[in-house]
Amino acid sequence: MQSYQCIIVGGGIAGLQAAIQLGRYNHDVLVVDKGEGRSSLCRCYHNVLGWPDGVEGEKLRTLGKQHAEKYHVKFLEDNITEINRKEGYGFRLKGNDEYEAKYLLIATGVSDNIPLKLPNLKECLGLTIYICPDCDGYEVTNKKVIVTGSGDSGANMALTLLHWTNDIIYINSGASPISSKNIDFLTNKGIEIINEQVVEVEIAGPGQFKGFVTKSGMCIKGERGFLAFGGNKVNTDLLQDLGVERLENHHVNTNARTKETNIRNVWVAGDIGVHSELLTIAMGEGAQAAIWIHKRILEDGD
Repeated sequence: MQSYQCIIVGGGIAGLQAAIQLGRYNHDVLVVDKGEGRSSLCRCYHNVLGWPDGVEGEKLRTLGKQHAEKYHVKFLEDNITEINRKEGYGFRLKGNDEYEAKYLLIATGVSDNIPLKLPNLKECLGLTIYICPDCDGYEVTNKKVIVTGSGDSGANMALTLLHWTNDIIYINSGASPISSKNIDFLTNKGIEIINEQVVEVEIAGPGQFKGFVTKSGMCIKGERGFLAFGGNKVNTDLLQDLGVERLENHHVNTNARTKETNIRNVWVAGDIGVHSELLTIAMGEGAQAAIWIHKRILEDGD
């Protein structure tokens, strides 16, 4: 059993920012991460302060880990599958190993429903194919955009992107039904709907989207791609047995000021909270939660 003052579950952007802040308070901190996440997939974030030409998610994660390690924060790769209260005061976490801590920050994020097995898709993510209009809508300004997704999720994405471009095609690859209301909206806006399964991303060069190839062999060409399949997984199942309050969509309610949940000494930061899912918000929430964890540690005399 490995014991720490504070354990952060999740080594993405929120977890790393919290680790840096807590490390600068000289607290005994462990970050447990399973080695994957949406920030590790994105080849380029374009909307982060200080990176006007964009920055790769994996680079941010590497730099964040190195930064936190300067303050003696420890990192372990493990998949935490169970969290329980331990006798007395604190929590026990189980993965391949067992850990215990008095203070917990959960930053396990959201897993996107992305067809990563599509040839050439992964290499284009964040460069010429996107999933978040708030992050990357600007990148498709006045460009021909091919949205592929499923049902109303993809239809709504196509309609959202009209803020930046009018040249949009929607491929309903998932074959889920589109509401008559959205069909009318798409038709009235001149957005063509193609009901075919996408089987490949065609590229003009490394990471350079050229079009989506369908099962029938047709290539729908464009300058940029967007994905919207719906069904993203909010990774909060770990918190059920602790009694942490979750909404119907499995996001977690927290104290707006402190990021603490309804369970004392359990905090949440990043995409599993209730807000817009943005890297910069996750970073801020990580720091915010860490500050209040520090205050609690001082209050408890630990």
